[in-house]
Order: sequence, then C-alpha cells, then structure tokens
Amino acid sequence: MTERPVVKRTARAILLDGDPSSGELDMILIKRVKPGQPPYWITPGGGVEPEDSTVIAALHREVDEELGAKVVDVVPAFVDTVPHHHGVKIQHFFVCRLASMDLSLRHGPEVDEPSGTYDVVRIPFSRSGIATVELVPPSLRAYLRANIEGVRMLLADDLG
Repeated sequence: MTERPVVKRTARAILLDGDPSSGELDMILIKRVKPGQPPYWITPGGGVEPEDSTVIAALHREVDEELGAKVVDVVPAFVDTVPHHHGVKIQHFFVCRLASMDLSLRHGPEVDEPSGTYDVVRIPFSRSGIATVELVPPSLRAYLRANIEGVRMLLADDLG
C-alpha cells in the first residue's frame, strides 16, 4: 500500500474537568446542530494553521476560540487518520484538564459566522456518559469506551 499525503492536521481536546482521583470527571464537548441534520457532539479543537508553531499551540488557540478556555496537563492520547480530499486528515487528540473557561470570550469563525449552533455541554466522563451522546468521530467514541480508565490515568499526578 502506498502512503497517502497528509493534507490536513487537527488538534482536538479530550477536555476533562474535575478530580481524576475521585473519578468525578466531566468531559466538555460541543453539541453541533446543523440545519436539516441530526445533532452530533465533537471535542473542542480544529485545524492546525500555518501560524501555529506546534500542534499543541493549535490546540491552545482552538480551545481559546471555541470555549474562551485555558487548558493544562496536555497529554497526547490518540491519533486518528481518515480519508480527506486527495489524501488523509490526521486528528491529534490530547487529554487535558480545564484550567478556566469563560464562554463570553469565545471568538473565531464558529462564533462570528456559525453554521448552525455550537452549544458547550458537559457529560460525565464515563462509559455511560459517553453513550448518551453521538460523539464523532466514531473511532474516538470506540477508543474512549475501551480505554476510559487509562485516559483518566493520563492526568494522574505520578505520570511525570
């Protein structure tokens, strides 16, 4: 099989809020509703732009734009490769902890020129919580269901 060109990269946050040691964690998602389509839920994030110095810098910019938020403890968790135009899109998913969020500070194309609605929601970070939403991409939904305990441990104090 020949290698396909990477035509797009994204940075997405598996954004958790709460105390991982107690198991009381919420995941912050964006509920997308587009006219004439069923709703779906996505993790905050988006495309890596030429002005982003790194993929993690793109993650911080996107979380600021979409949520007016700051994140800490950013840890790589999952990479998804999907067909995109004449190549592939690489989606980098990072587990991170919410440091602050002020929705009144949201800005960027999703806020300035929305296509449908972008509602910020919290769900319990558990298998049953994830099952309550149509989280996309399906590969992320499957990864989280299979690895919920391990993802929590990516925020453990002793990870280093």
